[in-house]
Amino acid sequence: MSPPAPRGSGRMFDGIARRYDALNLLASGGLDRRWRRRTVRALALAPSDRLLDLATGTADVAILAARLVPGLSVFGVDPASGMLAQGARKAAAGGVKVALVAGDGQALPFPDATFDGVSIAFGIRNVPDRPRALAEMCRVLKPGGRLAVLELATPRGRFFGALARLHVNKVVPKLGAWLSRGDDYQYLAESIARFPPREEFVQTIGAAGFEDARAVPFSFGACVLFTARRPA
Repeated sequence: MSPPAPRGSGRMFDGIARRYDALNLLASGGLDRRWRRRTVRALALAPSDRLLDLATGTADVAILAARLVPGLSVFGVDPASGMLAQGARKAAAGGVKVALVAGDGQALPFPDATFDGVSIAFGIRNVPDRPRALAEMCRVLKPGGRLAVLELATPRGRFFGALARLHVNKVVPKLGAWLSRGDDYQYLAESIARFPPREEFVQTIGAAGFEDARAVPFSFGACVLFTARRPA
């Protein structure tokens, strides 16, 4: 019998790959779709551009970007082969062309200055060495290329923030346990709590070589869109 998959690893996500989209939809109340759309829009991509979507999972951002920007070349990278298989099926069913590759965001298999945009949605908190991964994102971006990092965070505020924290810390883990028949979604609340405050992560992005790094919170701070640009 194999040991349990490490929390946050590609093998853990392989175990919930078939239920991942349903879990995200229910856990966010459908808001994740709006957040992803704003992430793609923030990249200001053109039809002749190339996009790299890291921690692409079941390829939601990659597929959305290909639909929103016809002619865009989209590459998705993720360490979880089961998640990529789900993404490939979704892309094929929707008639969308995206290139999905198994890989590690801390050591990207692409030359310098390859992409016009890099995105990562709900994945940076699972990366063991975030500064290294951000430096890799900066490396593969063309000068002037844009970065968009979408991530869950600890909600702020006294009333609505407290309700959002209750949802993330209590409701989502129980919902995930019910749908996935395991406690993997308890990891979600734990990983959100460990993620640094948005002001601190903006500094981490800047230290990795980016400029104009900023954070835009959504839904009382339950989700944050970080954007930045590789210096021209």
